[in-house]
Amino acid sequence: MSSAQLKSETVGQTMVLTLSNPLARNAMTPEIYAAGVEAFNQADANDRIRSILIQGEGEHFCAGGNVNRLLEQRAMPAQSQEAHLDVLASWVESIRTCSKPVVACVEGAAAGAGFSIALACDFLVAAHNSFFVMAYVNIALSPDGAGSWSLARQLPRALCSEILMLGGRIDAQRLHQLGMINDLAPAGQAFVKSLDLCERINQKAPNAMSSIKQLLNQAAGTTLGEHMLLEKAAFVDNLYHPNAQRGLDAFIEKTQAQYPTSLN
Repeated sequence: MSSAQLKSETVGQTMVLTLSNPLARNAMTPEIYAAGVEAFNQADANDRIRSILIQGEGEHFCAGGNVNRLLEQRAMPAQSQEAHLDVLASWVESIRTCSKPVVACVEGAAAGAGFSIALACDFLVAAHNSFFVMAYVNIALSPDGAGSWSLARQLPRALCSEILMLGGRIDAQRLHQLGMINDLAPAGQAFVKSLDLCERINQKAPNAMSSIKQLLNQAAGTTLGEHMLLEKAAFVDNLYHPNAQRGLDAFIEKTQAQYPTSLN
């Protein structure tokens, strides 16, 4: 039986999720995908949670899937693998659509579906010596977890082709230079820097953060005119939200605004 699990704890107003499968560099299983969906549902419903941090246990973020499980899967009906990928897709979608900002905290390797999970997050903090890889092509497979979708929207086409079609490593410094990684940390210190980022997020008005994330998610699928209508509706909603009074007063008084936990 696999020892893989998704651990959850709360640090201040941040839900910390830890991919834990230490014997396999935190390789994920369908059970972890399902636990991820449940964790994000809980975070979305909990007004006391303002941000979510995803990390791996130990030296690596996540090695992706388990190759031995894929070998076993080939002896089973294709529908069972489709069901597993559906659960992974549900987790990726829950990360993207969650009303709370999500920070990926990467040490060591972020490979395969682990890379996809990191790409789905709103912020990415990585150790200087970390690396990212989509090696599906090296075993005659193609990506999952929306990895190709996310890369195509964040990086130039030539680099996406390099990552996906050659299956080699790309280091954190290169991705940071390209704007895909928000911040770099010394090896072993990515969690400290990620938690500090979460604390900065937690100080913002949760209703505004939720609106901004939703607008970013909608931007790629709307025309300029359509998007400005969405912005208008969100701006008006937030202007007449009680938190706008708090924010405006604090700005005028040159103090730090204090926002209650509720979105309402």
